[in-house]
Amino acid sequence: MKRFENKVVLVTGAARGQGEVEARLFHAEGACVVLADVLDGDAARLADELGSNALAVHLDVSDPQQWAAAVEAALARFGRLDVLVNNAGILRWGRIEDMCLDEYMQVIQINQTGCWLGMKAVLPALKAAGGGAIVNISSAAGIMAIGGASAYTASKFAVRGMSKCAALEFGRYGIRVNSVHPGGIDTPMVHTPDRELNAAYQHQPIARIGTPQEVARLVAFLASDEASYCTGGEFTIDGGMLAGFNATF
Repeated sequence: MKRFENKVVLVTGAARGQGEVEARLFHAEGACVVLADVLDGDAARLADELGSNALAVHLDVSDPQQWAAAVEAALARFGRLDVLVNNAGILRWGRIEDMCLDEYMQVIQINQTGCWLGMKAVLPALKAAGGGAIVNISSAAGIMAIGGASAYTASKFAVRGMSKCAALEFGRYGIRVNSVHPGGIDTPMVHTPDRELNAAYQHQPIARIGTPQEVARLVAFLASDEASYCTGGEFTIDGGMLAGFNATF
């Protein structure tokens, strides 16, 4: 039996990048998947490819009414909800002295508020299912700051903290909540025309950029019964980035 057979998984930011890879893995493992994104065309094409066990829904994660509609659509189509992956996120570069409040708040609204709204929105459905799992995608920047990315860093530290709060609050319902902290991952978010992606990671023990498939496998583990004693945890997947630096002698 596949790990997610008879389970329903909602993934935000599922139309492309890391979210798409996560959704594909859940589907391959037997899940019905709800592909939530603002990129309606990409999400619909993916749903068509995956077939009857996939549903594309429009979701701006910063809008509580759209969250309610997404959960309602999932329940109407599949009858239950077992897993939420809060994957949607954006990155805006800018020093504090140069960034305007609107730019800062855009990142906070999507990365931080969106995660909080998602956990709140799915809670009744997960309780009705008798339990479940929430996996919140934070970042290595949720543990170690990145200069020039104060909004992103603040939002990802918040995701880490909120995940622990939710684990404490939701445990009584049989719902586990964990955060995942990727380092450099090869997705469209980090692509620039003149950048060699592996160059920035040569100092790490694993001297390369990571892949979305590697993150997806960790997310699927945490959402599965294999992680039945894991909650309130922060799971790094960063090639050793946060382990430290080798001294040179």
